[in-house]
Amino acid sequence: MSQMPQQAAVPKCPSCEEPLESGDRFCGACGYDLSVVPARPEDSPTLAIDGAVPAPDGVDWPVARDSDGHGHPAPVHAAAELPGTDSGGSPLPPPPPPPAAPPSTPAAAAAPAAPAGSPASGVRFDRPGEPDEYPLQAPDPRLTAEQAPAPEPAAVPRQPAAPAAVPRQPAAPAAAEKVCVACRAGRVDDDGYCENCGHAQPRERDHMEQESGPIAAVSDRGLRHHRNEDAFSVGCTALPDGARAQVAIVCDGVSSATRPDDASLAASRAAGESLLGALPRGTHPQQAMHDAILAASHAVNALADEPATAREQAPHQNAPACTLVGAVVTAGLLVVGWVGDSRVYWVPADRATPPARLTEDDSWAAQMVAAGLMNEAEAYADERAHAITGWLGADAYELEPHTASFKPDRAGVVVVCTDGLWNYAESAEEMAEAMPPDAADRPLHAARVLVGHALDGGGHDNVTVALLPFPAPPQGAGSA
Repeated sequence: MSQMPQQAAVPKCPSCEEPLESGDRFCGACGYDLSVVPARPEDSPTLAIDGAVPAPDGVDWPVARDSDGHGHPAPVHAAAELPGTDSGGSPLPPPPPPPAAPPSTPAAAAAPAAPAGSPASGVRFDRPGEPDEYPLQAPDPRLTAEQAPAPEPAAVPRQPAAPAAVPRQPAAPAAAEKVCVACRAGRVDDDGYCENCGHAQPRERDHMEQESGPIAAVSDRGLRHHRNEDAFSVGCTALPDGARAQVAIVCDGVSSATRPDDASLAASRAAGESLLGALPRGTHPQQAMHDAILAASHAVNALADEPATAREQAPHQNAPACTLVGAVVTAGLLVVGWVGDSRVYWVPADRATPPARLTEDDSWAAQMVAAGLMNEAEAYADERAHAITGWLGADAYELEPHTASFKPDRAGVVVVCTDGLWNYAESAEEMAEAMPPDAADRPLHAARVLVGHALDGGGHDNVTVALLPFPAPPQGAGSA
């Protein structure tokens, strides 16, 4: 009866030195057949307990000296210094002199020579972290020297890896990349975090500032909201007669609606582009403002049909929505337009002249005051005061754009803002008091001051304001 070959009791593969486990019949690294390994001979230690070295039969090894007599260690014998015999007991002939080495390349000189009689070796790259040199094929002990295949040329082993370098400092970001606001060194990844310190970066709309000619606008997320749902658009253009026209649009996203930040951005861009395109063609500024509000309404309505809205919208949510307010300043003419509760204020350069509010809110409080049911203080103290009755959006009631024209008889500054500002400067007098006296000459500075006024007051909402200086009209112009 045949028996299964048994594994020889060896801890490592005789071919590749790979550690073996109990019960292995073949090497897991090179596939060597472990059944042909001869049984381990009896244990016969090289050094006996009494210190004597047992000599193998037939070889008279010289006795090693402990020292050279002067306290220095005994010299070490190399293998070539000891006499040897062949299998018949005859002395071995002296080894021939090594042949002259041919000129070698630097790479060949760096590679260590394979020892004589060693099996062919190769290189494996599919097991990182392990030695690079493994035999490609284990020799079969059952083949004679004539039957054994010729060994393949040995591959040059890889040079040892260079020592680990000192951790590099983060590379300076390229000029076009965003730099971290915290460490001022790392690059900001696409997910909004610094690759160096991991700090979350403020979003682009958290704080925005822009100057366009004499116009300036500032928008800030505020201190309580997680994002900025306001947006603005400012610009300058020329009328057909060459006179300059200044345009400012400010939009406030309705927080209870879906994607309010997208709605305000789409509305402000559409209205601004409509105005800057219509005024140079000779369209009257008030008609251009009316058309711009309609264009903004169409842009917001289109958001309701986008797949992103359908995925986010729940039964209790409305379509994307926002409010809008805008102003156009030309030579001697001021045109305003609005839907919702964002406002326009007029602050004269001569602070002895009273300021004025130029818009009426589309809100519950304004309706109560207009109907005579409450005075203004009572209405705006009610928790329903800021519930709007007009907005831009697919689910809005019948759209009624409001427009008005004024002809101020003196220089001043037009303030276009969301309720995030006028909640802290509600009356025209409070707005004039919060505005710096040099606002007409430094509109960006003045806009920053007004936003800071709202943040100092609590910053409960997003804050956006645009300032348009109004030049002194020629004599004979009408009054506001």
